[in-house]
Amino acid sequence: MLLSKQFIIISSILLLIGCGLASCGFQLRTAPEIPIEMSRTYIATDNKYSQFYRKLRGELRKSGVQLVDLPSESSAIFSILTDDTNRRVLSVSARNVPREYEVYYTIHYSVESGKNTIMMPQSLTLTRDYTYDETLVLGKAREEELLREAIVDDLVRIVLRQLSSL
Repeated sequence: MLLSKQFIIISSILLLIGCGLASCGFQLRTAPEIPIEMSRTYIATDNKYSQFYRKLRGELRKSGVQLVDLPSESSAIFSILTDDTNRRVLSVSARNVPREYEVYYTIHYSVESGKNTIMMPQSLTLTRDYTYDETLVLGKAREEELLREAIVDDLVRIVLRQLSSL
C-alpha cells in the first residue's frame, strides 16, 4: 500500500515536470538543417589537416551532407579561404615575462552552388585568453590546445547555424 502511494506521487511529479517542459517549448537540440543545395558538398581548402576543416567535415556528415572528393561531383562548394590560428601576448610582468596570452582562430569562407552564391564571403574570429606561468609549461601548453579545440567547436557551430538559417 505504501509503495503504491509513493509510486503515484513520483509518477505525478514526473508527469508535472514533463508537462512543464513541453509547455515552455523545450526541445532537444538536433542536427541543423543544411540547405538542399548542399546535399553533395565539396570543401575547398589549402589545409586539409586543420582542426576547423576536420571538425567541419564531421559535423556536415552528421547533418546528412554527402561530402565528395571532386568539385565536379558536387552540388555546392564550401570554400575555406582563410584558416589561421595563433596566440598573442596580452600582458607581461615587470621582468618582461609574458603573463597572459590570447589564443585566436580566424576563418574566412563562402559557399557557392553552381553559378549562384549561397553565402557571401564571411569572416569569423574567436578568441580566448589564459594566464601563463613559466613553472607550469606543460600544463599551460595543454590548456592552450584545449582552448583552441573549444574555439573550433564554437566556430563550426556558428557556421552550421548560419547555413541552417539560409
